[in-house]
Amino acid sequence: MKIACMAAVRAGEFCYSERQTGGEESMSEAPKQQQVQIKADEKELIGQYANLAMIHHNAEEFTLNFIYIFPNVPQGKLVSSLIVSPGHAKRLLRALGENITRYEAQFGVIAEGPAMPDPSVGFVQ
Repeated sequence: MKIACMAAVRAGEFCYSERQTGGEESMSEAPKQQQVQIKADEKELIGQYANLAMIHHNAEEFTLNFIYIFPNVPQGKLVSSLIVSPGHAKRLLRALGENITRYEAQFGVIAEGPAMPDPSVGFVQ
């Protein structure tokens, strides 16, 4: 059985995990809550800003590259890269959709702005 994180850092966050629990549970048993403690340095807690995301996939995984494109300069920097399984990518999609629905219910519809053309982006050393 896949388990969801039971405690979120801030209210309204969804947290999905790929971690498997051992054994099969009967339908009558209630899932047991477990507390997950996550260590993070100040740098991770501050976070990184990205204004471009590139997503690639193959049969085994999805790769999400988060990039900051500098304003008025044809240059950018990879700020984070995540590799997840297809199942985890689907749960991430669902969690993001649920959070957007909650956000729009509280603050109003998010304006997407004009469609952006696909940038010609390549990685350099």
